[in-house]
Amino acid sequence: MNALFSVHTLNLDSKQRAQEIACAFDDLLEYLERNCPESRELSIVKTKLEEACFYAKKAMANDLDNQEKP
Repeated sequence: MNALFSVHTLNLDSKQRAQEIACAFDDLLEYLERNCPESRELSIVKTKLEEACFYAKKAMANDLDNQEKP
């Protein structure tokens, strides 16, 4: 299977790292929600943050050092 489509099983340290990445995005979103009114633009920000978080975690998971060894 092409590596683009493979599933990566994270090791324990990397699972924690993925959680930390998600928390960092959550902190940013909370800050933005406190400082920006509800609007179409804020909805787009939320969508883009969700997308960016996904790709940040995927980038971390693609590193062989972060994957569970068979």
